[in-house]
Amino acid sequence: MSGRIIETAADLGEGADWLAAREPRFAEALEVVGPLPLRRRPEGFAQLLWVIVGQQVSTASAAAIWARVQAAGLTDPARVATAEDDTLRAAGLSRQKARYARALAEAGIDFEALRDLPDEAVVARLTEVPGIGRWTAEIYAMFSLGRADVFAPGDLALQEAVRGLFGLEARPREAALRRMAADWSPWRGVAARLLWAYYRVATNREGIRS
Repeated sequence: MSGRIIETAADLGEGADWLAAREPRFAEALEVVGPLPLRRRPEGFAQLLWVIVGQQVSTASAAAIWARVQAAGLTDPARVATAEDDTLRAAGLSRQKARYARALAEAGIDFEALRDLPDEAVVARLTEVPGIGRWTAEIYAMFSLGRADVFAPGDLALQEAVRGLFGLEARPREAALRRMAADWSPWRGVAARLLWAYYRVATNREGIRS
C-alpha cells in the first residue's frame, strides 16, 4: 500500500499540527514560516526529467535549462530517446544529464503503477534507472506522488535547515538526518516542506524548486 497521500492544504495542516505537538522546534518554525506550500507536481516522465535537470545546479540555472528543454520539445520520452546528443546538449543538458535523460526515456517506467507501490518500492524502482539516486526518487515520491512519509535527508538545504533550527554545531550527514527524521514519521514529507520553508526564510534563498 502507498500510505497517506498529501493532496490538500488540510492534509498539510494536519501533518504540521502533529509535528508541532511532537517537536517544539517545529512549532517555532511554523510561527516563522506561516502556512506551508502544497508543492504538488504532476506525475510522469517530464516531471522526473525536471528533477534530474535540477540535480546539483542552482534553482535559477535549473529553471533556465528546463525552459530550454521545454522549448525544444524534449519532455516526451519518445522524443528524448531518438534525439541526437547535439540536440540534448543544445537544450542545456550536460553530457552526463543527456545520458541520464536518454536512460529515463528508455526505462519504460509504468508511472501509473508507482501510485500503488509502498514508498521504498517506489524508490527502488526509480533508482534502477541510471542517473536517478535516492534524492531524485524521494523528491518525485514527495511532490509528484504526494507521499506523506517520504523525506530526502541527502538534500543540503534540509541538512542546513536542521542545523539551524535544532542548534547543531555542524550540518548533519545524510545517514544521521535519516535517523533523526524517523521520529517525524508518519509526516516526514510535511517536515521536509516545513524545513525547506524555514531554510528559505532563514537564508533568503530557495531550497527545492516550487
